[in-house]
Amino acid sequence: MSYEKPRESRTLFLASTSRYRRELLGRLHVPFEARAPQTDESALPGELPERMAARLAEAKARSIADRDSIVIGSDQVASLGGRLLRKPGRHDVALAQLEDCQGKTVIFHTAVFVLDTRSGRAWSHIDRTDVRFASRPRQELDRYLTIEQPYDCAGSFKCEGLGVALFESINARDPTALIGLPLIWLAAALKDAGLDPLAPARGGP
Repeated sequence: MSYEKPRESRTLFLASTSRYRRELLGRLHVPFEARAPQTDESALPGELPERMAARLAEAKARSIADRDSIVIGSDQVASLGGRLLRKPGRHDVALAQLEDCQGKTVIFHTAVFVLDTRSGRAWSHIDRTDVRFASRPRQELDRYLTIEQPYDCAGSFKCEGLGVALFESINARDPTALIGLPLIWLAAALKDAGLDPLAPARGGP
């Protein structure tokens, strides 16, 4: 008879207001609560995109100070030729971003920081995804934005939707990283932290 160690009944927090990250974390079937992090997301002078992503992921996690919990912080930074691509917020900004990306490769650094507030242990990871854009005319880019309205997405697209029509290729280790949370790495980190997604919940099936 095999024995499965039950999952710890500790509170898991996601330090994020992103609906995309909430949906992704929900796929792991581990109960969690999302809380808004208190973090200044401004870039530091001369900061590399990957370092910015890692710094902000950790800062978000540490801003959720609940005792005896596991906290996940994550951040994604997109760059084109070393220039940061922020969430556009508006149609005109998104259109300008997409026009700049035509025929080029945009690099996405998605960082995750997991903090055990009981023990002080921490796990960190940065996932890189290279997105090669096709070349499409302005009117097609405008039509895409009108249909999908990805104004809250870095890079001005949704890869899980119609945005795939904009690309030549995506080079990634984890397809969920581009959406905002690399679940392959995160599932392993949560297991190490005592919240294995495949272990039975304590007192449950």
